[in-house]
Amino acid sequence: MPGVLASIPTYTLDGVDSREVTVEVDVRRGLPAFAIVGLPGPAVKEARDRVRSALVNSGFDFPMSRLTANLAPASVRKVGPSFDLALAVAVLAASGQLDSGGLEDLAVCGELSLGGELRPVRGALAMATGARRAGMKRLAVPEECAGEAALVEGLDVVGVPTLARFVAMARGEWTPEPALPACAAPQAQPPDLCDVRGQRDARRALEIAAAGGHNVLMVGPPGVGKTMLARRLPGILPAPSLEEALEVTQIHGAAGLTRGGLVAERPFRAPHHTISAPGLIGGGSVPRPGEITLAHRGVLFLDELPEFSRPALEALRQPLEAGSIEVMRSQRTLVFPAAFNLIAACNPCPCAKPGGACTCSDLDRARYHRRLSGPLMDRIDLTCQLDPRPPVVGAEPSEASEGVRARVEAARLAQRERLAGSPAACNAELVEAEVAAMVRGSAGLRRILHRSGMSARGHDRVVRVAQTIADLDGREALGAADVEEAVAYRAAGSEAMAVAA
Repeated sequence: MPGVLASIPTYTLDGVDSREVTVEVDVRRGLPAFAIVGLPGPAVKEARDRVRSALVNSGFDFPMSRLTANLAPASVRKVGPSFDLALAVAVLAASGQLDSGGLEDLAVCGELSLGGELRPVRGALAMATGARRAGMKRLAVPEECAGEAALVEGLDVVGVPTLARFVAMARGEWTPEPALPACAAPQAQPPDLCDVRGQRDARRALEIAAAGGHNVLMVGPPGVGKTMLARRLPGILPAPSLEEALEVTQIHGAAGLTRGGLVAERPFRAPHHTISAPGLIGGGSVPRPGEITLAHRGVLFLDELPEFSRPALEALRQPLEAGSIEVMRSQRTLVFPAAFNLIAACNPCPCAKPGGACTCSDLDRARYHRRLSGPLMDRIDLTCQLDPRPPVVGAEPSEASEGVRARVEAARLAQRERLAGSPAACNAELVEAEVAAMVRGSAGLRRILHRSGMSARGHDRVVRVAQTIADLDGREALGAADVEEAVAYRAAGSEAMAVAA
């Protein structure tokens, strides 16, 4: 007796993106068995028992025949429970309990409980994007994922509570309401810069960093406000555009961190210094995004920078330059986005005691600062020394975040207009040719750069920071004062490294 074959399209996570998988089920006469082939992971192999129980408990028959399920393409390893619904639907179609005519142009994904309820899965937005890219017209997902998946335009997304409801929909017996795009619950208002007293140099560095997407290192003893300042950077960053918000939502959805809708705030990630290199940059046997990818389009705060492991720090060099990271696992290369503001903080010496109380020798200081390599420091745009003196009690409050954010947004708007048609989104992402064009017509600016004694990368980064300073002041062309201020912030980092020499 020839077998009966049914196939259902579904999607699996591939890094932070998705990849189409076709679930093929063949039912034929033979001893009862249910085999899943096509490089299934442990969770996919366990789907046999979940699918069997879900079908029976939903009122359907599980075929007492020989079932073979193939997950194509067979060369890609399949992980996670998101294939459950596709397997169950394909079994129903292959066994004649469901007419495949109601499944045309329909993709499905979801985890099944033993009772037939659908449970949410990671990466709903990525899977919806993949379905639209493949030309699918409809996508069925668990109800909890529908708002996130519906963020993709041009695709009809339906939220289904149970397997029985899905079958009723496929038979035309139940018409669900189309899912509507959802926004995640708003987070608490970020802390305000007016809470910080003094530290004008550091506040200025953060404003420049926010306006141009630059990297900052703050140096100072404990208790002077390094962490306090860093946690207030999201409050002066402009709100993400819709495209950026979708990027962040897709990344956090792939990591299982979304709250069921569009993430409308810029992320702030502050990993502990004991984090491993794979935890920071991403990886694992099944590659998942690391902290630098979770901070994409937001802020990555690394407190006690010299205490991070050397492999973790050196792994930052490529993403700080390229805005992405390549992770190679099992002869595969995945590219994770990683365009973020790096805000780092460290103490001036190992003991971190202020003033004359410091007991560190020159050798201790050199060993401490040598943990930060020259190539890494070369990628830090602004370095500022924080004032260790406590603020005057009762001093006037500093400028609030609202006023600073207005200047930052105006500077970002000027950059968007100037960079229209360019792949760069802000000054920190300018390519070398665009940077060179900014100073080509000014011999005075080139002399300032030449006197600085910096590397070619240092010159490029100084010009990018100087352009941001000009944008904050509402000027199109660079001036000598802009370049000198940018050189001064970069020279502070060189002086810190010179202590270690």
